[in-house]
Parts: sequence; structure tokens; C-alpha cells
Amino acid sequence: MYEVELKFRVEDSPAIERRLVGLGAHFGEPATQVDRYFSHPARDFAQTDEALRLRSVGDEVAITWKGPRLAGGTKTRREIELPLGAIAGSPSGGQPATLDRWTELLEALGFRRVLEVAKRRRLGRLVWKEADVELALDAVTGLGGFLELELIATKDEVPAAQARIEALAAELGCGDPEPRSYLEMLLERV
Repeated sequence: MYEVELKFRVEDSPAIERRLVGLGAHFGEPATQVDRYFSHPARDFAQTDEALRLRSVGDEVAITWKGPRLAGGTKTRREIELPLGAIAGSPSGGQPATLDRWTELLEALGFRRVLEVAKRRRLGRLVWKEADVELALDAVTGLGGFLELELIATKDEVPAAQARIEALAAELGCGDPEPRSYLEMLLERV
């Protein structure tokens, strides 16, 4: 599957949320997310335009690989995300499967922790041009507020998904999209 996304800086999150609700969007409660990014022991993800991340949301941990970006006005890339399960006692030794334990495993395999991105995220959904668009209003530590518009598509659906996301951004009056990931923006500050 491919992630088709546009991200925009937002100065007034409540105002953009009201505009989205006016279009029929529904939002859930905000949640804290912690994303830990890793470098590969044998290849340079900065050169290959890939990313490997562990994400913690409440008691859930997931691992995600993001492939190189495809051409186009949206940030589109292949994505594989797998849930690693809720934080629970393991039958072998009783240690919980926490973000730190998964980090320990990756580091034991030769992956190196690069940076951690912390954010307060409010997820929403909007049916737009017959597609279920995932919305995220983010307050990213050290960066500020952002709106992400995202569709998941098969390779053949990517052009239509890009057009839908771009049309929604235009309807909302969003300015220029932010092409960099939160990780890239934070690394530029280090």
C-alpha cells in the first residue's frame, strides 16, 4: 500500500478543525504519540529516502517502514506498518513489550536510534470525493502545529488519491505544503 499525504503548517488548529467539521469531518480525542526513528546498520536511509520507526500511542506499539518518495505534488511512498501489540506482560520472563523493549531489540540487531519525535495528535476522518481521508491535527514538540491529509492507496490508485488530497487542500485554502517529515525538520535543528 502507498501513503499519499500532504502536510501544512497551522497557526490556528481550532479554526482549521471547524472548517473540516463544516465539510463533514469527525475527530476523536487527542492522543500522545512518540515516534522513535532508527538508522539501518548496512545502508544509509538518508541516501535511500527510507525510514524505520517505532510508534507508541498509549499502550500500543507499531513498527513502520517507509519507502522512497514517488514523484508528484504529494508526499507519496510505500508504507508497511505492523502492530506490535499492547503493552502486556510476556510469557517469557514477564517483561512488558514496551517501546523501550522494542528499541532494545532493534539496537541489539545493529539499528541505531536517530531521534525521537513527540506530538499531541488529534485524528479525524472525512469522506471527500468518495474517499475516506485521514486527518491529523498535530502539535509537534519543537515544531508547532500542523495539519496532515492522508489517503492509503494501491499503486494504481495513487494518481487519483493525489488529486483528491490536493483538491481538499485547495478547498481548505491551505498554503504551500511542507514536504519534509517531522524527523527531517527536527534533524535540521540539531
